[in-house]
Amino acid sequence: MSASLALSPASWATGSIRLPGSKSISNRSLLLAALASGETEIRGLLESEDTRVMLTALATLGVTIVSCGTDAYRVFGVAGCFPVKQADLFLGNAGTAFRSLTAALALSGGHYRLSGVARMHERPIADLVDALRGLGADIRYLGAEGYPPLAIFPAAADAGGERRIGVRGDVSSQFLTALLMALPLTGRAAEIEVIGELISKPYVEITLNLMSRFGIEVRRSGWQKFAIAPGQGGKSPGLLTVEGDASSASYFLAAGAIAGGPVRVDGIGRSSIQGDLRFAEVLQQMGAEVDLGDHHVVVRAPRCGKLRAIDADLNHIPDAAMTLAVLALFADGVSTLRNIASWRVKETDRIAAMATELTKLGATVEAGADYLSVTPPAVLKRDVAIDTYDDHRMAMCFSLVCLGGVPLVINDPGCVAKTYPGYFADFARIATPVIAIDGPSASGKGTVAALVAEHLGYHYLDSGSLYRLTALAAVHAGVAWDDEVQVAAIAATLPAHFAEARVLLSGQDVTDAIRGEQCSQGASRVAALPAVRAALLARQRAYRQAPGLVAEGRDMASVVFPDAVLKVFLTASAEARAERRYKQLIGKGMSANIATLLQDLQERDARDAARSIAPLQQGADALLLDTTDLSVEQAVAAVLEWLKQLRHPRAATV
Repeated sequence: MSASLALSPASWATGSIRLPGSKSISNRSLLLAALASGETEIRGLLESEDTRVMLTALATLGVTIVSCGTDAYRVFGVAGCFPVKQADLFLGNAGTAFRSLTAALALSGGHYRLSGVARMHERPIADLVDALRGLGADIRYLGAEGYPPLAIFPAAADAGGERRIGVRGDVSSQFLTALLMALPLTGRAAEIEVIGELISKPYVEITLNLMSRFGIEVRRSGWQKFAIAPGQGGKSPGLLTVEGDASSASYFLAAGAIAGGPVRVDGIGRSSIQGDLRFAEVLQQMGAEVDLGDHHVVVRAPRCGKLRAIDADLNHIPDAAMTLAVLALFADGVSTLRNIASWRVKETDRIAAMATELTKLGATVEAGADYLSVTPPAVLKRDVAIDTYDDHRMAMCFSLVCLGGVPLVINDPGCVAKTYPGYFADFARIATPVIAIDGPSASGKGTVAALVAEHLGYHYLDSGSLYRLTALAAVHAGVAWDDEVQVAAIAATLPAHFAEARVLLSGQDVTDAIRGEQCSQGASRVAALPAVRAALLARQRAYRQAPGLVAEGRDMASVVFPDAVLKVFLTASAEARAERRYKQLIGKGMSANIATLLQDLQERDARDAARSIAPLQQGADALLLDTTDLSVEQAVAAVLEWLKQLRHPRAATV
């Protein structure tokens, strides 16, 4: 990905997203499966830098892990004993991997060196190291006291008995999680006492839930004491499916709250074990409409008015709380996010970073040791360059700003690869809605689509022109229309350029030429070739840009943009279409015979309907618009009314 990403102004967010797997569940599942006895198949594993770090580390430690399909792995457990007793592990900036492996390796009787990126060496780990030293672990700092990198040596023999240790809970819940997953390795009874307030409790609940699936039960006394019975080594559950990442869901749910919606997120819901699902509750407090299903969440903007400002303790959802800091830009007053001190020891000092970047956009920000107050500006500043501090969540949070109708630039957008490599592609899908219009030749779909795009201020794609251009370019090159290989090669490198209302081929204006009957016939012929359609697919998808696109053509709704928010099949009787084509040709001073035109249209309809690739037919999810007795203006009005019903179902005319 490039050094920066320019996001165009957007005004409507809508569509559906299936989430990638949860990072928290993915890395916990990998470690628990590695330490357990038996084979565990993990499906839906997040593909990201953080999980690759864990996979690489476990393989280095002698754990056999086999890929068994997309996002699926089979882990052969080592029954609590890593085969490799000496290793040097680089763990990047993956806190879930670094903290949990520190604990597991400290109790594994080996000699290991753990290091990461520069920022990881600034993230405190002393509380975890002190707790492990209380168990007899031999851990030494290789740099600054209290921070990675670390050297771990075999622990001295202990005297037996129950393990009792204390660990601070107010810096990172990952310290407690690491101890909970590692202590069963000793085979002995253990009790952990949390010193001070435990932050991010929902993340500890994830740990306990997953340990239970591996047969390890933990007795909890409130949030202060956790007891592990002896002899619980962990046994494979056989199959474990990772649910969608609730923290990542927050960006899309917030987009629906900001810019209309509905935005549907699949992969989390009432059945989720992740605490960040409670982000949806905060959206409701802000006035957004939320529909919570077992495995999905749907969010719309408030029925009327702006989002309400909040003053909330967000200790339980620290990652998702970052999204609320940006959401505060769209609220009706001062929003205060409290009890978020853990932000300061994450991938960057998130309180300081948020304050700096929000201020760039014109917000008034007050940053404290454990809180952030945000007063939105009357008007967001345009063309601001947002720095992301090598922090994936900074990049994803600030992408939402473009939904306020302002352009901005995200610096180092590639940092999202840490947890969500495909984020910006998914965000573009919901922030750039597509309206797809199809129909038979001469039905008026091109005229209607162009006018709908003009009314909305959207981009316009006449896909048929690309096929007409391909047919014309083939004629110029002396290539037969049925020569699939050669025509596909022409389509892939088509020297086409669109300038306002003109179409250029190799710099030559061919706007009128491609509308002739020869090109119409050629377009129908070359469009039936699978290789040609494949060659033009990426070119067509590239037209999808903010604030939206109206795409007209045969497979716009089924192949090119299957996620189009509105799909219209626009038709008219063959007689009406022949008369329209006749008037069009006569108006251009060209000779025409209406009977011949009618026959040509009927033959083309039959040919288009019978072809195996992109046949002429109404899609199951497309709305039928018969324009036989409608004017162009009436047809356009009908499409816009359907769109209105999608955006404002309660306000629309039925």
